Amino acid sequence: MHTDGRHFRACRSLFGCALAFACGVLLQSLAATRAAEPAGRDEAATCTGLAPGPAFTVTRIVDAETIALDDGSELRLIGALAPRAIDVGAEPGTWPLEIAAIEELRALVLARSIELGYGGERSDRYGRQQAQAFVRDGGERRWVQGHLLAQGLARAYTQAGNRACAEALLAAERSARKARRGLWAEAAYAVRSAERATELPRYRSTFQVLEGRPEKVSQGRSFIYLNFAGSRPRAFSVSLRRDERGLLGPYAADPKALEGRQVRVRGWIEQRRGPVIELSRAGLIEVLEAEGLDSSLPMRPGPATRLPRTVPPEQLSTPETKPPGLVETGR
Repeated sequence: MHTDGRHFRACRSLFGCALAFACGVLLQSLAATRAAEPAGRDEAATCTGLAPGPAFTVTRIVDAETIALDDGSELRLIGALAPRAIDVGAEPGTWPLEIAAIEELRALVLARSIELGYGGERSDRYGRQQAQAFVRDGGERRWVQGHLLAQGLARAYTQAGNRACAEALLAAERSARKARRGLWAEAAYAVRSAERATELPRYRSTFQVLEGRPEKVSQGRSFIYLNFAGSRPRAFSVSLRRDERGLLGPYAADPKALEGRQVRVRGWIEQRRGPVIELSRAGLIEVLEAEGLDSSLPMRPGPATRLPRTVPPEQLSTPETKPPGLVETGR
């Protein structure tokens, strides 16, 4: 029994060492090189139109999306979805990307004053505040969510009741995704194909980013549906309420103009007749050019037109070893 106990303690010690080593390697890789222009410094200017809120001092980091404030309340950093052990079926507290996101948030805001900006519902069902957060960094005002997104330590999203700063959130994420920085270098967070519906049920109840071309857009009395394999059963689809059609941007007036266009959609996958993302609840959709670049041109290809499939540039690039503007305080 003593031998077994010593063996257990040794294994536990070795596991802790291995985890520490893995986290150290990840943090060192994030800090290996510095880009000429620091990112994350000017995101605050792009997140506008918020209702100004109070300032607080951060007293504790609850997780990579939640912080405790000096009045005893907690703040949910809405719009930036951090990596979690549950994403990959790992044990809580063992996923290096989750640990890296927590450490980056701690270095950025712990024991510092933050200013809140509200862009929708101000609290969630658990009583936590929901807001965009800004921290003073020297003479600059840094957007916390934008910083985490730019480092590849979160993915952008919006949800019902909190749609503010959607374009700014996506813009902050874009450079990290293209450089395959942070979580974007990992297969677990890869942009998936909307046409491979048979592979999607395994991702049920998880947040995913997918790309593809809706073959058919249909409108019912209450919902709009983007079907990525026509009317074939068990194909992937996107649904949204008709009163949320503003999520389609310039295609809100004519959703059928999205047929045949390359789109990127993100949200939580549900399983109904087939895999579906309900945009009215949470998520975002972007319309892309054939080159994989964001497009705001409301152009509709003709009936026989199909733009060539391409590999997005971010999937061809070499992962960047260090996010520009990484906060290293306390490391």
